[in-house]
Amino acid sequence: MPLTMAEPGWPLIPREVLPAPVRPARPRPRRIAATTPAGRQLSVFGVEAVDPSLADLAGLLAGPGRLGRMGGTARVSVRVDAAWRVHVLVQELVSRGLVVNWHPVAETPREEPVVELTSVPVDQETDDERPPAPAPEPDGAEGDRERTVAFEVRTAYSSRLNGLARTWPPPGGRLFLNGPRLRLWVAAAGAPHPQGYALGLDPDGSLDTAADEALTRVGLPGVIQAGPAYVIAGRRRLARLAELVGERPAAAPGRLWPGGAGA
Repeated sequence: MPLTMAEPGWPLIPREVLPAPVRPARPRPRRIAATTPAGRQLSVFGVEAVDPSLADLAGLLAGPGRLGRMGGTARVSVRVDAAWRVHVLVQELVSRGLVVNWHPVAETPREEPVVELTSVPVDQETDDERPPAPAPEPDGAEGDRERTVAFEVRTAYSSRLNGLARTWPPPGGRLFLNGPRLRLWVAAAGAPHPQGYALGLDPDGSLDTAADEALTRVGLPGVIQAGPAYVIAGRRRLARLAELVGERPAAAPGRLWPGGAGA
C-alpha cells in the first residue's frame, strides 16, 4: 500500500505499513573540487566538504530534538510528522554508527464528556430534564482513536554521545551549524513555507536566539514565526540552504526538500 501524506505532512497510514527499518548506510563520499561544475566552489560548511560525525546531531537538538542522559550514556530523540522522515533519519544516524529505533505515536483519545448529575430522583425526571442519550459511534471510531499521528526516532543510549552531551546546551548560546547538521534538521522538521522554507524549533524557545545567530553566520538569516519555526526567505538564501544540505535523500518527497518544486 503506498504511503499517503496529508498536505502538512501528517502520516495517514495504518500501523501495519509503517516504514521498515533502514539498513546501515555507508557514509557519503566526499567530493573533490574536480567534480564540481566550472566556476562553482564547494561550501566549507556544506555536506560535500565535511565528513559525517556524531556532533552533527546538534542539528536535531537545535530544532525539536531532545537529549536524554542515563548514567554515563546519552541518547537523542526527535518526534517527526511523516514516515519519510523516519527513513531519512534512520539512514543518517545509522551511517554514523548509532543504533536507532523508532515507534509510532498514537493520537490521544478524546475525553468522554461528563454528564453532571442532579439530586432529582430518576423517577421524577421529565423528558426535558433527562440528558440526551449518547450518539452511537460510527464504524471504525475505535480505530480512529488509535490512529498514528507522528513517529518518534531515537538512538540507543550510548557512551559515544557523551561528547555531545557534555557540550549541550552550547555554552554561552554559541551554536555552530554546518551542512550535515542542517541536513538532519531539515530531515526532522523542515518544510516549505508560503514565505520560503521553515525549520521547526523547540517549543520551549530556549535556543531561539542561538539558532538565529548560528543560521545567520552561515548565510541563512530569517525570522521566527508561529509554529514555532525559523523561516528563511529569499531566492539566494534558499539556494544557499539547498547547497548546504546537499542532494535530496531518496525517501524525501521532492517538493518538501530544499531546492524542490515546493520549496
